Amino acid sequence: MSKRDKLTQSKRWVVKIGSALLTNDGRGLDEQAMAGWVEQLATLKQQGVDLVLVSSGAVAAGMSRLGLKERPRELAQLQATAAVGQMGLVQVWESNFSRYGLHTGQVLLTHDDLSNRKRYLNARSTLRGLVDWGVIPVINENDTVVTDEICFGDNDTLAALVANLVVADALIILTDQQGLYTKDPRKHADATLVTEAQAGEASLEDMAGGGAGILGRGGMLTKVRAAKLAARSGAATVIVSGREPQVLTRLRAGESLGTLLTSSQSPQAARKQWLAGHLKAKGRLVLDAGAVKALRGAGVSLLPVGVKAVEGEFERGEMVLCVDEQGALIARGLTNYSTGDARRILGRPTAAVVELLGYGAEPELVHRDNLVLV
Repeated sequence: MSKRDKLTQSKRWVVKIGSALLTNDGRGLDEQAMAGWVEQLATLKQQGVDLVLVSSGAVAAGMSRLGLKERPRELAQLQATAAVGQMGLVQVWESNFSRYGLHTGQVLLTHDDLSNRKRYLNARSTLRGLVDWGVIPVINENDTVVTDEICFGDNDTLAALVANLVVADALIILTDQQGLYTKDPRKHADATLVTEAQAGEASLEDMAGGGAGILGRGGMLTKVRAAKLAARSGAATVIVSGREPQVLTRLRAGESLGTLLTSSQSPQAARKQWLAGHLKAKGRLVLDAGAVKALRGAGVSLLPVGVKAVEGEFERGEMVLCVDEQGALIARGLTNYSTGDARRILGRPTAAVVELLGYGAEPELVHRDNLVLV
Protein backbone atom coordinates (compact mmCIF):
# COMPACT_ATOMS: atom_id res chain seq x y z
CA MET A 1 0.00 0.00 0.00
CA SER A 2 1.37 3.43 -0.97
CA LYS A 3 1.60 6.22 1.55
CA ARG A 4 -1.19 8.06 -0.27
CA ASP A 5 -3.37 4.98 -0.17
CA LYS A 6 -3.07 4.94 3.63
CA LEU A 7 -5.26 8.04 3.70
CA THR A 8 -8.05 5.94 2.21
CA GLN A 9 -7.89 3.60 5.23
CA SER A 10 -7.24 6.14 7.99
CA LYS A 11 -9.92 6.47 10.66
CA ARG A 12 -9.37 9.87 12.28
CA TRP A 13 -8.59 13.19 10.61
CA VAL A 14 -7.87 16.62 12.00
CA VAL A 15 -8.72 19.21 9.33
CA LYS A 16 -7.37 22.74 9.73
CA ILE A 17 -8.67 25.61 7.57
CA GLY A 18 -6.77 28.90 7.45
CA SER A 19 -7.98 32.48 7.75
CA ALA A 20 -7.29 33.46 4.15
CA LEU A 21 -9.56 30.67 2.93
CA LEU A 22 -12.32 31.23 5.46
CA THR A 23 -12.54 34.96 4.81
CA ASN A 24 -11.84 34.93 1.07
CA ASP A 25 -8.62 36.88 1.66
CA GLY A 26 -10.21 39.27 4.13
CA ARG A 27 -13.55 40.03 2.49
CA GLY A 28 -15.65 38.51 5.29
CA LEU A 29 -16.59 34.91 5.94
CA ASP A 30 -16.80 32.99 2.67
CA GLU A 31 -20.00 31.14 3.50
CA GLN A 32 -20.20 29.46 0.09
CA ALA A 33 -16.72 27.97 0.51
CA MET A 34 -17.51 26.92 4.09
CA ALA A 35 -20.64 25.14 2.85
CA GLY A 36 -18.50 23.29 0.32
CA TRP A 37 -16.04 22.07 2.93
CA VAL A 38 -18.88 20.97 5.19
CA GLU A 39 -20.39 18.96 2.34
CA GLN A 40 -17.06 17.16 1.91
CA LEU A 41 -16.65 16.62 5.65
CA ALA A 42 -20.16 15.18 5.81
CA THR A 43 -19.19 12.71 3.06
CA LEU A 44 -16.09 11.69 5.00
CA LYS A 45 -18.22 11.24 8.09
CA GLN A 46 -20.53 8.92 6.14
CA GLN A 47 -17.43 6.94 5.12
CA GLY A 48 -16.61 6.33 8.77
CA VAL A 49 -13.95 8.96 9.35
CA ASP A 50 -13.80 10.56 12.80
CA LEU A 51 -13.38 14.31 12.28
CA VAL A 52 -11.99 17.21 14.27
CA LEU A 53 -12.11 20.65 12.64
CA VAL A 54 -9.57 23.32 13.60
CA SER A 55 -10.94 26.60 12.32
CA SER A 56 -9.03 29.82 12.07
CA GLY A 57 -10.86 32.99 11.15
CA ALA A 58 -12.16 34.52 14.39
CA VAL A 59 -9.90 37.56 14.24
CA ALA A 60 -10.22 37.86 10.47
CA ALA A 61 -14.01 37.61 10.64
CA GLY A 62 -14.07 40.18 13.41
CA MET A 63 -11.92 42.53 11.34
CA SER A 64 -14.43 42.26 8.51
CA ARG A 65 -17.43 42.83 10.79
CA LEU A 66 -15.78 45.83 12.42
CA GLY A 67 -14.47 47.28 9.17
CA LEU A 68 -10.81 47.01 10.19
CA LYS A 69 -8.23 47.03 7.40
CA GLU A 70 -5.28 45.85 9.49
CA ARG A 71 -4.92 43.22 12.19
CA PRO A 72 -4.98 44.97 15.61
CA ARG A 73 -1.63 45.11 17.37
CA GLU A 74 -2.79 45.80 20.92
CA LEU A 75 -3.73 42.64 22.79
CA ALA A 76 -7.04 43.97 24.18
CA GLN A 77 -8.17 45.07 20.71
CA LEU A 78 -7.11 41.74 19.22
CA GLN A 79 -9.10 39.84 21.84
CA ALA A 80 -12.15 42.04 21.32
CA THR A 81 -11.94 41.53 17.56
CA ALA A 82 -11.78 37.76 18.06
CA ALA A 83 -14.83 37.86 20.33
CA VAL A 84 -16.86 39.59 17.63
CA GLY A 85 -15.66 37.28 14.87
CA GLN A 86 -16.08 34.06 16.84
CA MET A 87 -19.84 34.60 17.03
CA GLY A 88 -20.29 34.65 13.29
CA LEU A 89 -17.76 31.89 12.68
CA VAL A 90 -19.44 29.26 14.85
CA GLN A 91 -22.91 30.22 13.60
CA VAL A 92 -21.91 29.46 10.01
CA TRP A 93 -20.25 26.15 10.90
CA GLU A 94 -23.18 25.00 13.02
CA SER A 95 -25.85 25.91 10.50
CA ASN A 96 -24.04 24.15 7.65
CA PHE A 97 -23.32 20.94 9.55
CA SER A 98 -26.92 20.78 10.79
CA ARG A 99 -28.08 20.50 7.16
CA TYR A 100 -26.54 17.02 7.16
CA GLY A 101 -27.89 16.08 10.56
CA LEU A 102 -24.46 16.52 12.16
CA HIS A 103 -23.89 18.11 15.54
CA THR A 104 -20.91 20.33 16.33
CA GLY A 105 -19.27 21.35 19.58
CA GLN A 106 -17.14 24.45 20.04
CA VAL A 107 -13.83 23.98 21.90
CA LEU A 108 -11.53 26.94 22.59
CA LEU A 109 -8.01 26.10 23.73
CA THR A 110 -4.87 27.83 24.89
CA HIS A 111 -1.34 26.45 25.01
CA ASP A 112 -1.66 26.19 28.78
CA ASP A 113 -4.56 23.77 28.35
CA LEU A 114 -2.27 21.29 26.60
CA SER A 115 0.94 21.83 28.59
CA ASN A 116 -0.76 21.28 31.96
CA ARG A 117 -1.20 17.52 32.43
CA LYS A 118 -4.52 17.75 34.26
CA ARG A 119 -6.04 20.13 31.71
CA TYR A 120 -4.53 18.05 28.89
CA LEU A 121 -6.48 15.03 30.12
CA ASN A 122 -9.61 17.13 30.58
CA ALA A 123 -9.37 18.44 27.01
CA ARG A 124 -8.65 14.96 25.68
CA SER A 125 -11.60 13.47 27.55
CA THR A 126 -13.94 16.15 26.21
CA LEU A 127 -12.79 15.68 22.62
CA ARG A 128 -12.96 11.90 22.91
CA GLY A 129 -16.48 12.16 24.27
CA LEU A 130 -17.57 14.41 21.41
CA VAL A 131 -16.04 12.13 18.78
CA ASP A 132 -17.56 9.03 20.40
CA TRP A 133 -20.98 10.71 20.18
CA GLY A 134 -20.45 11.46 16.50
CA VAL A 135 -20.17 15.19 17.21
CA ILE A 136 -17.63 17.18 15.17
CA PRO A 137 -15.51 19.37 17.48
CA VAL A 138 -14.80 22.82 16.03
CA ILE A 139 -11.60 24.04 17.65
CA ASN A 140 -9.96 27.44 17.69
CA GLU A 141 -7.38 29.13 19.83
CA ASN A 142 -9.06 31.05 22.62
CA ASP A 143 -8.07 34.43 21.20
CA THR A 144 -10.31 36.29 23.62
CA VAL A 145 -8.18 35.35 26.65
CA VAL A 146 -4.70 34.42 25.35
CA THR A 147 -1.64 36.44 26.27
CA ASP A 148 1.76 36.48 24.63
CA GLU A 149 2.96 33.90 27.14
CA ILE A 150 0.35 31.24 26.45
CA CYS A 151 -0.81 31.70 22.85
CA PHE A 152 0.00 29.07 20.24
CA GLY A 153 0.96 31.78 17.78
CA ASP A 154 -0.81 30.08 14.90
CA ASN A 155 -3.51 27.48 14.38
CA ASP A 156 -1.15 25.17 12.47
CA THR A 157 0.64 24.43 15.74
CA LEU A 158 -2.69 24.12 17.52
CA ALA A 159 -3.89 21.62 14.90
CA ALA A 160 -0.73 19.52 15.30
CA LEU A 161 -1.18 19.42 19.08
CA VAL A 162 -4.83 18.44 18.63
CA ALA A 163 -3.71 15.63 16.30
CA ASN A 164 -1.57 14.36 19.17
CA LEU A 165 -4.39 14.86 21.64
CA VAL A 166 -6.90 12.73 19.73
CA VAL A 167 -4.33 10.26 18.31
CA ALA A 168 -5.21 11.22 14.73
CA ASP A 169 -4.05 9.31 11.66
CA ALA A 170 -3.87 12.41 9.49
CA LEU A 171 -3.62 16.18 9.77
CA ILE A 172 -4.99 17.98 6.72
CA ILE A 173 -3.94 21.63 6.49
CA LEU A 174 -6.06 23.53 3.97
CA THR A 175 -4.34 26.69 2.81
CA ASP A 176 -4.36 29.15 -0.10
CA GLN A 177 -1.28 27.51 -1.66
CA GLN A 178 -1.06 24.26 -3.62
CA GLY A 179 1.40 22.89 -1.10
CA LEU A 180 5.09 23.20 -0.26
CA TYR A 181 7.36 24.23 -3.12
CA THR A 182 11.12 23.83 -3.44
CA LYS A 183 11.29 27.64 -3.63
CA ASP A 184 8.86 30.51 -3.29
CA PRO A 185 6.79 30.15 -6.51
CA ARG A 186 5.96 33.86 -6.42
CA LYS A 187 9.63 34.69 -6.90
CA HIS A 188 11.10 31.68 -8.70
CA ALA A 189 9.69 30.36 -11.97
CA ASP A 190 11.58 27.08 -11.55
CA ALA A 191 9.94 26.25 -8.21
CA THR A 192 8.38 22.77 -8.13
CA LEU A 193 5.79 21.25 -5.83
CA VAL A 194 7.06 18.82 -3.20
CA THR A 195 4.57 15.98 -3.50
CA GLU A 196 5.95 13.77 -0.71
CA ALA A 197 8.65 13.89 1.96
CA GLN A 198 9.42 12.74 5.49
CA ALA A 199 8.20 15.23 8.10
CA GLY A 200 11.10 16.75 9.99
CA GLU A 201 13.62 16.73 7.13
CA ALA A 202 15.92 19.73 7.61
CA SER A 203 15.61 20.81 3.99
CA LEU A 204 11.85 21.37 4.32
CA GLU A 205 12.21 24.44 6.54
CA ASP A 206 14.68 25.96 4.08
CA MET A 207 12.14 25.46 1.31
CA ALA A 208 9.31 26.92 3.41
CA GLY A 209 11.16 30.11 4.31
CA GLY A 210 9.28 32.67 6.37
CA GLY A 211 6.46 35.11 6.03
CA ALA A 212 2.89 35.25 7.27
CA GLY A 213 -0.21 36.72 5.71
CA ILE A 214 -1.90 39.88 6.95
CA LEU A 215 -4.87 37.84 8.19
CA GLY A 216 -3.17 35.03 10.08
CA ARG A 217 -0.01 34.48 12.07
CA GLY A 218 1.18 31.42 10.20
CA GLY A 219 2.94 30.79 6.90
CA MET A 220 4.36 27.77 5.10
CA LEU A 221 7.13 27.51 7.70
CA THR A 222 4.61 27.02 10.52
CA LYS A 223 2.88 24.31 8.48
CA VAL A 224 6.13 22.41 7.95
CA ARG A 225 6.89 22.67 11.66
CA ALA A 226 3.37 21.58 12.51
CA ALA A 227 3.85 18.49 10.33
CA LYS A 228 7.01 17.68 12.27
CA LEU A 229 5.10 18.03 15.54
CA ALA A 230 2.20 15.91 14.27
CA ALA A 231 4.64 13.22 13.11
CA ARG A 232 5.85 12.79 16.68
CA SER A 233 2.42 11.38 17.49
CA GLY A 234 2.40 9.32 14.30
CA ALA A 235 0.12 11.46 12.12
CA ALA A 236 0.80 12.12 8.46
CA THR A 237 0.24 15.70 7.28
CA VAL A 238 -1.09 16.95 3.95
CA ILE A 239 -0.59 20.63 3.08
CA VAL A 240 -2.95 21.38 0.22
CA SER A 241 -5.05 24.11 -1.39
CA GLY A 242 -8.50 24.40 0.14
CA ARG A 243 -9.69 25.94 -3.11
CA GLU A 244 -9.07 22.70 -5.00
CA PRO A 245 -12.50 21.28 -5.93
CA GLN A 246 -13.57 18.41 -3.64
CA VAL A 247 -10.10 18.40 -2.13
CA LEU A 248 -10.99 16.40 0.98
CA THR A 249 -12.93 13.64 -0.74
CA ARG A 250 -10.24 13.37 -3.42
CA LEU A 251 -7.55 12.98 -0.77
CA ARG A 252 -9.68 10.32 0.86
CA ALA A 253 -9.86 8.53 -2.49
CA GLY A 254 -6.04 8.44 -2.62
CA GLU A 255 -5.47 11.16 -5.21
CA SER A 256 -2.06 12.85 -5.16
CA LEU A 257 -2.80 16.44 -4.15
CA GLY A 258 -0.65 18.92 -2.29
CA THR A 259 2.33 17.91 -0.16
CA LEU A 260 2.25 14.74 1.93
CA LEU A 261 4.65 14.77 4.90
CA THR A 262 4.80 11.33 6.46
CA SER A 263 5.62 9.96 9.90
CA SER A 264 7.92 7.00 10.48
CA GLN A 265 5.53 5.32 12.91
CA SER A 266 1.85 4.72 13.57
CA PRO A 267 -0.14 7.03 15.88
CA GLN A 268 -0.56 4.39 18.57
CA ALA A 269 3.10 3.32 18.43
CA ALA A 270 4.26 6.92 18.67
CA ARG A 271 2.01 7.63 21.63
CA LYS A 272 3.17 4.51 23.44
CA GLN A 273 6.78 5.52 22.85
CA TRP A 274 6.04 8.95 24.30
CA LEU A 275 4.39 7.45 27.35
CA ALA A 276 7.22 4.98 27.93
CA GLY A 277 9.64 7.82 28.54
CA HIS A 278 7.20 10.39 29.88
CA LEU A 279 7.97 12.12 33.16
CA LYS A 280 8.87 10.70 36.54
CA ALA A 281 6.37 8.31 38.09
CA LYS A 282 4.61 9.81 41.12
CA GLY A 283 2.98 6.67 42.50
CA ARG A 284 2.09 3.01 42.05
CA LEU A 285 -1.08 1.05 41.48
CA VAL A 286 -0.97 -2.55 42.72
CA LEU A 287 -3.05 -4.79 40.45
CA ASP A 288 -4.71 -8.11 41.13
CA ALA A 289 -3.99 -11.13 38.95
CA GLY A 290 -7.12 -10.62 36.84
CA ALA A 291 -6.17 -7.05 35.96
CA VAL A 292 -2.62 -8.09 35.06
CA LYS A 293 -3.94 -10.81 32.76
CA ALA A 294 -6.42 -8.41 31.12
CA LEU A 295 -3.80 -5.74 30.48
CA ARG A 296 -1.29 -8.16 29.02
CA GLY A 297 -3.72 -10.30 27.08
CA ALA A 298 -6.45 -7.99 25.84
CA GLY A 299 -4.87 -4.54 25.77
CA VAL A 300 -7.73 -3.06 27.79
CA SER A 301 -7.96 -0.05 30.08
CA LEU A 302 -7.25 -0.38 33.80
CA LEU A 303 -10.49 -0.27 35.79
CA PRO A 304 -10.74 0.50 39.53
CA VAL A 305 -12.08 -2.99 40.24
CA GLY A 306 -8.68 -4.50 39.35
CA VAL A 307 -6.64 -2.34 41.74
CA LYS A 308 -5.78 -3.63 45.21
CA ALA A 309 -3.67 -0.75 46.56
CA VAL A 310 -2.61 2.82 45.77
CA GLU A 311 0.84 4.03 46.77
CA GLY A 312 2.43 7.50 46.63
CA GLU A 313 0.91 10.92 46.07
CA PHE A 314 -0.19 12.01 42.60
CA GLU A 315 -2.68 14.25 40.85
CA ARG A 316 -4.94 13.57 37.88
CA GLY A 317 -2.84 13.38 34.73
CA GLU A 318 0.42 12.34 36.39
CA MET A 319 2.44 9.23 35.59
CA VAL A 320 1.95 6.12 37.75
CA LEU A 321 3.48 2.65 37.65
CA CYS A 322 1.22 -0.39 37.48
CA VAL A 323 2.70 -3.38 39.33
CA ASP A 324 1.52 -6.86 40.24
CA GLU A 325 1.16 -8.06 43.83
CA GLN A 326 4.81 -9.15 43.88
CA GLY A 327 5.96 -5.67 42.82
CA ALA A 328 6.88 -6.55 39.22
CA LEU A 329 6.36 -3.65 36.81
CA ILE A 330 3.51 -4.28 34.35
CA ALA A 331 2.81 -0.89 32.77
CA ARG A 332 3.15 2.89 32.97
CA GLY A 333 0.27 5.29 32.44
CA LEU A 334 -1.41 8.61 33.09
CA THR A 335 -3.98 8.37 35.85
CA ASN A 336 -7.47 9.82 35.54
CA TYR A 337 -7.79 10.29 39.30
CA SER A 338 -5.72 11.75 42.14
CA THR A 339 -4.38 9.61 44.99
CA GLY A 340 -7.28 10.33 47.32
CA ASP A 341 -9.98 9.59 44.77
CA ALA A 342 -8.15 6.50 43.48
CA ARG A 343 -8.07 5.07 47.01
CA ARG A 344 -11.79 5.66 47.43
CA ILE A 345 -12.71 3.73 44.28
CA LEU A 346 -10.07 0.97 44.22
CA GLY A 347 -11.55 -2.49 43.99
CA ARG A 348 -14.98 -1.11 43.21
CA PRO A 349 -17.01 -1.60 40.00
CA THR A 350 -17.15 1.24 37.50
CA ALA A 351 -20.84 1.82 38.21
CA ALA A 352 -19.99 2.80 41.79
CA VAL A 353 -17.52 5.58 40.88
CA VAL A 354 -20.04 8.42 40.61
CA GLU A 355 -21.81 7.32 43.79
CA LEU A 356 -18.53 7.20 45.74
CA LEU A 357 -16.99 10.43 44.44
CA GLY A 358 -20.02 12.51 43.53
CA TYR A 359 -18.62 12.76 39.99
CA GLY A 360 -17.02 10.51 37.42
CA ALA A 361 -14.14 11.94 35.38
CA GLU A 362 -13.64 8.67 33.52
CA PRO A 363 -14.84 5.07 33.97
CA GLU A 364 -11.19 3.93 33.77
CA LEU A 365 -8.47 4.56 36.31
CA VAL A 366 -5.98 4.57 33.42
CA HIS A 367 -7.29 4.59 29.83
CA ARG A 368 -5.61 2.17 27.41
CA ASP A 369 -4.54 5.05 25.16
CA ASN A 370 -2.60 6.47 28.11
CA LEU A 371 -1.12 3.11 29.13
CA VAL A 372 1.98 1.32 27.84
CA LEU A 373 3.05 -2.18 28.84
CA VAL A 374 6.68 -2.68 29.83
